[in-house]
Amino acid sequence: MAKRGGFGGGMPGNMNNLMKQAQRMQRQMQEQQEKLEAQEFHATSGGGVVEVTVSGKKEITKIKIDPEAVDPEDVEMLEDMIMAAANEALRACDAAAQEQMSRLTGGLGGLGGGLI
Repeated sequence: MAKRGGFGGGMPGNMNNLMKQAQRMQRQMQEQQEKLEAQEFHATSGGGVVEVTVSGKKEITKIKIDPEAVDPEDVEMLEDMIMAAANEALRACDAAAQEQMSRLTGGLGGLGGGLI
């Protein structure tokens, strides 16, 4: 009589362990995502005359501009400083996300790529 379904040689136990590990990793990833979203990242430009704050959700939450940076004759420079500070804050957020993912996956390669 032939065996029906299942895996031979004790495989179901290994599959259960693998599923538990995957669920644990998924839970840890969710926790890390929540921690990241609660963080704030700050960056400045123009020697500190422009400061941008970004949330872990990659939303700009604050822009602070020193009144000395406001020159009606050179609005373009102020725009450039805001853009530079915002981009740097976003890069800091991305770097923190990558670091958290790297710690979580323990160097498993690209398996977690793009999840955060």
